[in-house]
Order: sequence, then structure tokens, then C-alpha cells
Amino acid sequence: MSRPFFRSVFAVLSLAFGLSLLLTHQASSKAKPKAKTANAEQSGAAGGDAKKTGKPQQVASYGDWGVFVAQGEKSKTCYALATPKERNPSGLSRDPAYVFIANRPGEKIRNEVSIIMGFPVKEDGAVRAETGGSGFDFVAKGTNAWIKNQAEEPRFVEALKKGSKLIVKAPSLKGHVTTDSYSLAGLAQALEKVDKECP
Repeated sequence: MSRPFFRSVFAVLSLAFGLSLLLTHQASSKAKPKAKTANAEQSGAAGGDAKKTGKPQQVASYGDWGVFVAQGEKSKTCYALATPKERNPSGLSRDPAYVFIANRPGEKIRNEVSIIMGFPVKEDGAVRAETGGSGFDFVAKGTNAWIKNQAEEPRFVEALKKGSKLIVKAPSLKGHVTTDSYSLAGLAQALEKVDKECP
């Protein structure tokens, strides 16, 4: 099967995951201070739960990024997830947005970047991601976006690891040009954990 097929399947899954994961991430962040020993214990327990239930479980948190693991029927998915720190224009009504960077070893997919915009993107609209002085074009379908040129994906991920901020700009169906700003603090460590969980 082709990679675009997996991207479309992952888009549907990631939307469902994202909504539940954001709530889990926010609740765990607010509930108690982070302790290394507690995180290690929770990590082991979460990993076990992920294998049993198939639901994504947060196994670690680094800066503004969470690391999640989900065991499907045939393959395991591990990914780093973040939400925007700032969204402009601020008055627009939108669903939550997320950036995912995923490994799916069973499908030989590594460091696949997916963005859930939180609104339907204008058909054939230009979605652009910028970090560290470099820009990358994305292609959108519905509320989701992926890098247009897959050959650039490794370079994009390396730029994200070295950067401090990711800016994503996209036009909505209603004609608004939106800008979401993501912090990249902790991303390099989060991706190391993703690689350990899904080598």
C-alpha cells in the first residue's frame, strides 16, 4: 500500500487521538508537578496500557511536547505532539490545532509530520510552515496538512529540532489567513523518546 493511503488513515486516527490527548496532556500538566521517578513509573504503566487497550497513552513530556504510544492491531505508533502557543487572528472560532511527528515501524514510516489545523483549509490553499529561517510548503485536505515534498521531510524535522519556534500559516475556507505559533522547546528530546519507543 502507498504512503498516501497511510497518511489518510493516520489523519483520521490523529484527529481522534489529538482531541483526547490534549485533554490528557493538559490534565496531567495541571494535576501535579513532574517528578522523574513518578514519570518513569507512569511511563511503564502507560506503555502497558497502550499495549492492552490500543488507546494512545502519554509516556513522557519534554518542554512543550508530549510523547504518546498507541498499539494498533498490527502495528505500534509513537509520536510527539504539541499545540500552538499562539493563534492569530485571535478572535476566530476554531477547533484545537496540533502538530504530530510520528513513527510507525510496522509501515516503515519515520518522522512523518502531520498538522491538524483546527479548521477546513481552503482547497488548493497555500499552507506554509516556517522555522529557523527555512520555509516548507504543505498540502492540505480538509483540516489536515502534510509536507508537500516528502523528500524534504527529514530536512524539515532537523530544522524543527534546531529551531525555537514553528510558524504555520494557512487560508481557511472562509478566506481568513491564520497563523499558529508552536514552541519547539523539548522537541529534540521528545523525538529521541519516540525513536526509542518505536525504533
